[in-house]
Amino acid sequence: MPEPLWSTVELERATGGRIEGGAFAANGVSIDTRTIEPGDLFVALAGVRDGHEFAAQALAKGAAGVLASRPVNGPSLQVADVFAALEGLAVAARERAPQAQRGAVTGSVGKTSVTQAVRAGLMRAGRAHSSVKSYNNHIGVPLTLARMPRDTERAVFEIGMNHADEIRPLARMVRPHAVAITTVGPVHVENFPDGEAGVARAKAEIFEGIEPGGTAILNADNVWFDQLSAAARTAGAKVLSFGAAPIADARLTGFRVEGARAIVSARLTDAPIDFPILQTGVHWGPNSLAVLLLLEALGVSRDDGLAVLAEFEPLEGRGAEKTIPLPGGAFTLIDESYNANPISMAAAIASLGARKVQGRRIVAVTDMLELGDAAKNFHAALAEPLDQAQVDQVFCAGPLMQSLWDALPSTRRGGYAVAAADLAPRVAKAVEPGDVVMVKGSNGSRAGDIARALAGLDPRSGGA
Repeated sequence: MPEPLWSTVELERATGGRIEGGAFAANGVSIDTRTIEPGDLFVALAGVRDGHEFAAQALAKGAAGVLASRPVNGPSLQVADVFAALEGLAVAARERAPQAQRGAVTGSVGKTSVTQAVRAGLMRAGRAHSSVKSYNNHIGVPLTLARMPRDTERAVFEIGMNHADEIRPLARMVRPHAVAITTVGPVHVENFPDGEAGVARAKAEIFEGIEPGGTAILNADNVWFDQLSAAARTAGAKVLSFGAAPIADARLTGFRVEGARAIVSARLTDAPIDFPILQTGVHWGPNSLAVLLLLEALGVSRDDGLAVLAEFEPLEGRGAEKTIPLPGGAFTLIDESYNANPISMAAAIASLGARKVQGRRIVAVTDMLELGDAAKNFHAALAEPLDQAQVDQVFCAGPLMQSLWDALPSTRRGGYAVAAADLAPRVAKAVEPGDVVMVKGSNGSRAGDIARALAGLDPRSGGA
């Protein structure tokens, strides 16, 4: 029998709790009865609804027991505070696996894709563990750590934030040996009185958890590079950089799109190299170099890193492409609907502009959120990159995107609606064979509604 993820003794020791209703061991940790697996420990967290309300459902689905702060009808680990107990499991998981080399990724854009690419490299090199999806907040990070097997050799964690003082405790919990900051930009700026400068300071909190002698991998092209480098060195970290800047340790010298992939040209350790990646977004030029540096810092060979990049596909909602049939041909859908901010929006538009297309370049965009008082200006400013990318038609949804709509020349205006769902049929009716259509916007502004409508329906039907 394989050793369980958590034995009875370990559960009690890590949380300070007590087992009731019969001894049990757990093979996994879950906070969601919709995805729970037999043998999992169900963590009854308080949220919109109290997790204790789902304890019976979790047990009925095969949960080994429930981490709870009040009695349940079945096996349980009783604690005073469920969330604090989850954090206790996280720390215990880290401490019982001292051999594990831990990496962490943060940044204003690209952190999930970079984390998942690194994960693929770690898995190629041995027993690996990582964040799933975007489990990067005060619940996702301890949950990911609590799920880490004791024999893990390498692990990578995504760490995000919306406010100051959110990364610091998570970084101290993970205690990474190497960290990467993809970039810093105007994201969540409405939560920082001094705007982007506050975002940079918040990202630098990750260095407060880095292991002594660890490695910080930073974007040399970013305006905050010097500030972040100083903070990393103050924390005792070695700094490695990536980007197109001449000072970069991994220097990007070229990026060209070839169909559904791109060729990255770079100088690594001052030696020239060209390598393929299964991505077309221009931001994947520097991001691929960040992936290689972080993998090497965690003991993965460059050859393994290059092999992974050659086959790592875009994530759903983050550049994934689909060919959608139409009468007389097909069009290409680029789904960038997971999230958006001024940096990622400009990069996605530039990537579309770099593509060779048979038909037209079409963009459907929804509001970028959490941009504070400058939100309208950020939206209007997208008119320039759209012009540079020679986008043929632009469809806009949302009150903030009204500012972009007003800034567009009439020849580029495809359609405007207040809600994404109302815009979807207009985009669907406009699309023709050979077109390349990119959909992008913030989660809260429902860009995904447009992408799903285009992917799941015959656009000629006009449905949404």
